[in-house]
Amino acid sequence: MATTTMHDPAREPIHPGWLRLTHWINALAVIVLVLSGWRIYDASPIFHFAFPHGITLGGWLGGALLWHFAAMWVLAFNGLIYLALNLATGRLWHKFFPLRPRDLLHDLGAALRGHLAHDDLRRYNAVQKLAYLFVIADTVLIVLSGLVVWKSVQFPLLRELMGGFDNARVVHFFAMAGLVAFFAVHVVMVALVPRTLRAMIRGR
Repeated sequence: MATTTMHDPAREPIHPGWLRLTHWINALAVIVLVLSGWRIYDASPIFHFAFPHGITLGGWLGGALLWHFAAMWVLAFNGLIYLALNLATGRLWHKFFPLRPRDLLHDLGAALRGHLAHDDLRRYNAVQKLAYLFVIADTVLIVLSGLVVWKSVQFPLLRELMGGFDNARVVHFFAMAGLVAFFAVHVVMVALVPRTLRAMIRGR
């Protein structure tokens, strides 16, 4: 007699292999982009401050630009793969939606009180959904504003939508700041719930 094997979702990886791989490639690319971007910023500051040379990457402007452009292409191509697979597998809609304002307010209040549960790593709470959707949108904004800063003449419409070259630099800076803030909070949350790191490395 033939036997049938019951599908058990609990035995599947929390994060599929393609997600873990693209996640770590994106993380590395972002770190290189930010550190080299700080060095590029220091060469022509927008505001009245500069980043300490010791936390920048590249050594000099030319070296920083080489690092920045290399990481830019890695982030662009890997990010497209990440988005395409999320859409193709339905993961984007399944994991991040629905996102209801009432759920967000409830989970945000719980997070501020230190009572936000992480019992089931397969399910994102509303705060996580918003944070991940924000970082996806913010990364897109970084890429678009970066194109204007890099190739302003070649993207006139995009430049005008950004409010001009100088304003595109400001947009690029604040989009970077938002990404760094997300990264910092993300690291803190991983430190508070270490099994999330294990899941992103091993899948479980």
